Amino acid sequence: QVQVVESGGGLVQPGGSLRLSCAASGSIRVIYAMGWYRQAPGKERELVARITSADTTNYADSVKGRFTISIDNAKKTVYLQMNSLTPEDTAVYYCNADLRVNFRRNDYWGQGTQVTVSS
Repeated sequence: QVQVVESGGGLVQPGGSLRLSCAASGSIRVIYAMGWYRQAPGKERELVARITSADTTNYADSVKGRFTISIDNAKKTVYLQMNSLTPEDTAVYYCNADLRVNFRRNDYWGQGTQVTVSS
């Protein structure tokens, strides 16, 4: 019923930029928040950035000043602009959507998109 689909990952050199997109579709009544998490090999999944439908944002300390999250509520799409990338940003990036579908509120996850920062 609900799909969350990421796009925009890839290989980039250190210091480069990437823009991730995530679109939610289906029987969505309310978007409470959308966000990005990442998981590097051998590490736990961690929050990167999150934004509410009212544009309240929070970021991991490691990405503050480099990453910017934004949301288009009409398109049910969240974006993550990533600048000044470093090899430590290499991970699978997952989109999370906090949604009301019909009469239930749940978290929905995308399948993940690989971001690799390497020269």
